[in-house]
Amino acid sequence: MSAPRLEIHLERLHHNARTLVERLAHKGIAVTGVSKATLGLAEIVRTWVAAGVGSIGESRIETIEALGRSGMAVPMLLIRSPMLSQVERVVAHAAISCNSEVRVLEALAATAAHQGLRHGVLLMVELGDLREGILPVDLEQVVRRTLALPNLLLMGIGTNLGCQHGIAPDAINMAELSRLTTALERRFTLRLPWCSGGNSANLPWLAAGGDPGRINHLRLGEALLLGREPLGRTTIPGLYTDAITLVAEVIEAKAKPSQAWGDRRHTSFSTASPDARAGPQPCADAPAVQRALLALGEQDVDPAGLTPPAGVSIRGASSDHLVVESTGRPLQVGDEQRYQLSYSALLRAMTSPFVSRRFVTGPCGRPQGS
Repeated sequence: MSAPRLEIHLERLHHNARTLVERLAHKGIAVTGVSKATLGLAEIVRTWVAAGVGSIGESRIETIEALGRSGMAVPMLLIRSPMLSQVERVVAHAAISCNSEVRVLEALAATAAHQGLRHGVLLMVELGDLREGILPVDLEQVVRRTLALPNLLLMGIGTNLGCQHGIAPDAINMAELSRLTTALERRFTLRLPWCSGGNSANLPWLAAGGDPGRINHLRLGEALLLGREPLGRTTIPGLYTDAITLVAEVIEAKAKPSQAWGDRRHTSFSTASPDARAGPQPCADAPAVQRALLALGEQDVDPAGLTPPAGVSIRGASSDHLVVESTGRPLQVGDEQRYQLSYSALLRAMTSPFVSRRFVTGPCGRPQGS
């Protein structure tokens, strides 16, 4: 069987999606499943839709187009502001897009009129994380301009926290989003379908009893895929954290000195100054360790986002090698090892053309978070 590979357990992904959809429905919150970390893998998207996810979010129009060609009929949300060079494709293939620039809104309106379509827009509001968003003081003006544009349907407002500076959703910023929603509805005498509170980072706040107020929509990716929330990287109770695992193969296994020797300089991937303490030859009292190389590297995955199996530690990586040490049974050439992934590791592994995918069926077992 080919390695490296991602093993994808669709039943576990279905469980994660169904569990979150049902939990959030009790709070009046609908879910958009964000599939960008999987490159919009159709098998995963179909699994989510079967579990009750009502719409799919993607950051690239190319992936939305591919999902359309695969026969996916669920509404598609472009979660990154459209590029002006792609507005024709966005209107043609995405039901809704997230927006924060009036110039882009005007281009979407003109294109929608030309295509004879109505395009939904979700206006993003800046509430502290300093990524995308309209400042609250400017929001009323942008809403007024949006409502005046033909062929646009204002779906509501939303925000994004946790992605740029790790700002957590809390009672203050979530109440502000609810307040802005209500104020806009009163000012313009309308009803906004969505008050989109954010992403998987919102789940700990809600689980701790946070009042959703007007929030009735979330855009979830990491929680659905990995069963974790992004701010503390903690497991969400009742979800699988191993629905997707990375399998790599050992290509060298030897007992080697535990310390490097020679004149130490930078590596291709080093970020800190070299440690000048490396000696000219192996330290006489440095014990030997069981060291192995895996056919996996920076080009395939984010090594910092890998959790190794018990008894194995990661010692470093280059573009095409992962270096590990084993404190248990010595590894052998040809052995396969399974690693859990962070969101960044999953995203890079899905992007690599050298990492294959295998869908796993069969009993789920019990979620680690139970």
